[in-house]
Amino acid sequence: MAVSMMAQEISLFNGKDLSGWTIHGTEKWFVEDGLLVCESGPDKGYGYLVTDKHYKDFDLTLEFKQEADGNSGVFIRSTVDGTTVSGWQVEVAPPGHNTGGVYESYGRGWLIKPDPAKDNVLKEGEWNTMKIRLSGGTLVSWLNGTEMVRITDNKIAEGEGAIALQIHDGGGIRVKWRNIKLSIPQ
Repeated sequence: MAVSMMAQEISLFNGKDLSGWTIHGTEKWFVEDGLLVCESGPDKGYGYLVTDKHYKDFDLTLEFKQEADGNSGVFIRSTVDGTTVSGWQVEVAPPGHNTGGVYESYGRGWLIKPDPAKDNVLKEGEWNTMKIRLSGGTLVSWLNGTEMVRITDNKIAEGEGAIALQIHDGGGIRVKWRNIKLSIPQ
């Protein structure tokens, strides 16, 4: 999908509150100094911040900064029931844990992992820019301008649902997010 001048750009996070999003789980999601912050809550379980709208084909660009453990992810075309999410996650994780790879939750597991040689693209403790392009059944992820993975999959093509940010279970996790923007072809 080439995003042309005819694309509609949408900011998914206004820097003030969680308008347009719904929290699932007991993990903490809040705005601090214009940033979206997620951190482990008392249950140390999975938590999700899910867009109220569904999106099919798009370019999603966002920035994240991992603090503490930093194990998180960005789900696409996903549905959430409580803290059970069905869909595909583009991984956001500490070094050595496949940031930019695609994992199918409650399905086939890892569909594709980035080449381990690309692990040094992740800037630990600094702001990173992730871009996810979704067109039909093709998903491409970039981290800091480097293409991490490219996959074409029939199940992804059939997927319907929201975009969701995840905080992994286990406790002790904190991730900051900003500049969450969608470009949708018209």
